[in-house]
Amino acid sequence: MTHMKIRDVSLFVKVMGQGYPLVLMHGGPSLDHTTLLPLEPLADQFTLVFYDHRCNGRSEGAEVSSMTFENLTADADALRQALGFDQWAVLGHSFGGNVALEYALRYPGSLSRLVLMNTGGDQWWVNHNASEILAKRGYNAATVEVARRFYNGQVTPDEYLPTVMKLIGAYSYHSSIWYHPSLMTLAQKVGLGPPMKLRPEALIFGYGRLLQGWTVMERLGGIGTPTLVIAGRYDFLFPPEHQAILADRLPNAQLVLVERAGHNPHMEQPDQVLPVIRRFLTQ
Repeated sequence: MTHMKIRDVSLFVKVMGQGYPLVLMHGGPSLDHTTLLPLEPLADQFTLVFYDHRCNGRSEGAEVSSMTFENLTADADALRQALGFDQWAVLGHSFGGNVALEYALRYPGSLSRLVLMNTGGDQWWVNHNASEILAKRGYNAATVEVARRFYNGQVTPDEYLPTVMKLIGAYSYHSSIWYHPSLMTLAQKVGLGPPMKLRPEALIFGYGRLLQGWTVMERLGGIGTPTLVIAGRYDFLFPPEHQAILADRLPNAQLVLVERAGHNPHMEQPDQVLPVIRRFLTQ
């Protein structure tokens, strides 16, 4: 693990494994690469490039207002060049999938395969539909309102973690809160893994500014890269109906829904997820 000077920032980067390169774009915004560490077993077959987006995790040197898709994608491609890869496969989870879609549109010659995990091409599903799905699942009105505010960036830094705790159960199919990445930080603090670095300001800017009105749904036809759309069937942020639309509009995509999993299928059902990713990247 190291910091690498990439453009105007210092990105936190972890490279491991051997074989064809696969870069992993983490979710959030406000989280870090540790949310994707359950994918480490792929390192026996691929060179895995974990990194923290600018203004997220341990990456340093930039104001949160610089967290634009132009910069996020340019950072990724500059990192590819710095590591000496002509092309690489790209996996984006949740917000990282939004970045991955923009990357595929802006740098089509840089990626050979695209994996979109529990993500979407239209932020409407998170900004508006997520709270409605929670209401349909029986969450009370107060929690539904908290979700609406959270996913529109209408929280303060002090409200960030308490709000996450209120929403934690919605992220997984199972009732255990340990499946959600934000709770990994508690386990990591007692020595069960590398500590997570949370950046509430990235969530507030990301949901409140960057992602407001964001969509690439009308541009998906321009992504010819072979794509795997994979998601937990129980996800409330990007539910199966959106995954189906996303896969249908991508010219060269296949859709896999993971049973008994929510927003983080790589945590809940790794025995289902890892073989699917391996097959897709080697076919």
